[in-house]
Amino acid sequence: MKFLDSNPLASKGRKFASQQIGFSIVIVFICAVVTYFIWGVVSAKSVLAGGVIGIVPNIIFALKAFKYAGAKSSKLVVESFFSGVKLKMVLTALLFALVFKFLVILPLPFFAMFCLIMALPLLAPFLFKL
Repeated sequence: MKFLDSNPLASKGRKFASQQIGFSIVIVFICAVVTYFIWGVVSAKSVLAGGVIGIVPNIIFALKAFKYAGAKSSKLVVESFFSGVKLKMVLTALLFALVFKFLVILPLPFFAMFCLIMALPLLAPFLFKL
């Protein structure tokens, strides 16, 4: 993507965000496979749905938040960050609504995976170096 390379100052943030998102994706797939073999298809589908609801808004936020960097762009950085947060919140609520409306899920694996994905950024500074 062209705009991701537009500011070299934001490259560290983009790299860190992409590592964190990639790690989240791997965790979701590992948990879904383990869940499938232990508890079956419905539980695995619930884990995947919870993971998607956690990851997709984070991707959108990362794209928005790390679009600008530098002292000259400080106003754009703040505006981009806050618009990314707003978009992330709206997208999360929309994805929750869609899952509850169209999928048959089990609440425990669904919310457990969503909470795990939301908690993973707390571990990221220990797992990845900037």
